[in-house]
Order: sequence, then C-alpha cells, then structure tokens
Amino acid sequence: MGELLSLGLVSFSAIFFVVDPFSAVPFFLAMTRRHSVDERRVIALRAAIAAGLVLAVFALAGAWIFKLLGISLGAFKIAGGVVLLLLALDMIRTQPSRTRITEGEVEAGVDKEDIAIVPLAMPLLAGPGSIATAIVLMARARGGPWWHALPVLLAIALTAAVSYVILAGATRTERVLGRTGLAILERAAGLLLVAIGIQFMLDGLSESLAGRLFGG
Repeated sequence: MGELLSLGLVSFSAIFFVVDPFSAVPFFLAMTRRHSVDERRVIALRAAIAAGLVLAVFALAGAWIFKLLGISLGAFKIAGGVVLLLLALDMIRTQPSRTRITEGEVEAGVDKEDIAIVPLAMPLLAGPGSIATAIVLMARARGGPWWHALPVLLAIALTAAVSYVILAGATRTERVLGRTGLAILERAAGLLLVAIGIQFMLDGLSESLAGRLFGG
C-alpha cells in the first residue's frame, strides 16, 4: 500500500506540474473573453476531459507505439527529458513557452468558436512534455506488478479534475493569486521540471548504455 501511495504521489506531482494548469489561466482567459461564465465552465470541463483522455491513451499505448516505430524506451526518455528542460527553462524565466503553445495558436483560438479540444486540451494542457511524462511514468510502473499502472492513471484523472477546477474559476484564480503569485508558482514548477527532465535523461542514458554493453 505504501509503495502504491508513493508511486501515486510521484506520478501526480510530475504530471500536474508538467500540465501546469495555472500557467494556462492567462491563455484561457484570452481565448474565452467573449464567453459567459457558464460557457467557460463547459469549455474547461471538455478541455480537462479531453486532456485526461489524451494522456491516458498515450500512457497505455506508449509501449506499443515504441515497438511499432522501433524506438527504445531509453531514447524516448532522453527526448522527453530534453523537452521538459526546454519547457522548464521558459517556466523559470516566466515567459510563454513555444514548447507548450505559440502566439499563433492563441490568436487562432481567440477566433475559433470551439477551443476546448484545440488548442486548449492539445497542446496547452496535454502537450509534448505532459505526454512524454505520462508515457515514461507508465513504462516505469509496468516494470512492477500490473496494479502499479493504476496510480499513474489515477494521477492523470486527478490532474484533469484539478485543471477543470482551476480553469473553470480562471477569473477568480487570477484575482486571488495575482500575476506575481502565478509567476512564483510557475518558477517553482519549472525548478521541479528541471530535476524531472534531468532524471529522465539520466535514466535514458543508463538504459541505452546498458543495452549496448550487455545487449550482445
């Protein structure tokens, strides 16, 4: 039970800080400024559900995708670590990350009637960094008993639920935390992502080298 709880906490903290719904608040408000409060809640709900489903699908299908494309898990961990580092550096500098979403996508979202799936769910919430994190965490979990996958899926569901709460009350969130509070949270999340990204890269290098040295 303790092992499952530990895995769940690690998975939730990693996935939540990569998804980082707090940093999505300004983009969400910009893209929904013409919508009512009730419409914003519906958009936030659809986006959170879609993002959760995307992350869950990639987490469950990641191993199959690797086999299909001939990509080793070690190589993907290194690539995922690089993406997380790029994302984390932008977060620490509190500047909009093009790894997460571009200005063009935000401008296009302002003009779209339905932004819940694109660009809100993808790539703002379920972007390259969060997808890579979900896949790597699930790959780690599959190294143990089958039920180790459950905390990862639960972490994805919980992240989606918290993302909905934050975005549905985006105006209140921004008013309570303020720009300074959001910047502090973003820097703290960025620092954690640096550590996670480096760990992914070290794990990937270790697995790749081990495979070359002992793989025959």
